[in-house]
Amino acid sequence: MKIVMSLGALLLTCMLSAQQPEPRMERVGEQVKATYYHDNGEIAQVGFYQDGKLHGEWKMYDNEGKKLAMGQYIEGVRTGKWFFWEADGLKEVDYEQNKISRVVKWNQGEAVVVNE
Repeated sequence: MKIVMSLGALLLTCMLSAQQPEPRMERVGEQVKATYYHDNGEIAQVGFYQDGKLHGEWKMYDNEGKKLAMGQYIEGVRTGKWFFWEADGLKEVDYEQNKISRVVKWNQGEAVVVNE
């Protein structure tokens, strides 16, 4: 009985993993545009690679297609302003050398929290 249950679990795992959408990679000039998907087929992340490193604009979405985050990478390093959409507002995060240097939390167009 244990063998049958184990084989059933293995078969179910294989079937579920086979349904997960594969990432899409396409060359755009010197870069590779990568699109990753949630299990339901919605886009999870879209961004670019250059020389094997994250480079350029990167966007992330929830499983309903709503934008969660957006920002820039330069040679694999988060840089500049990143925006994170949350249920209670927008968080603006400044990165310097891949480290957070400043955070501003926005609610209804007004800054409510600033951390530097």
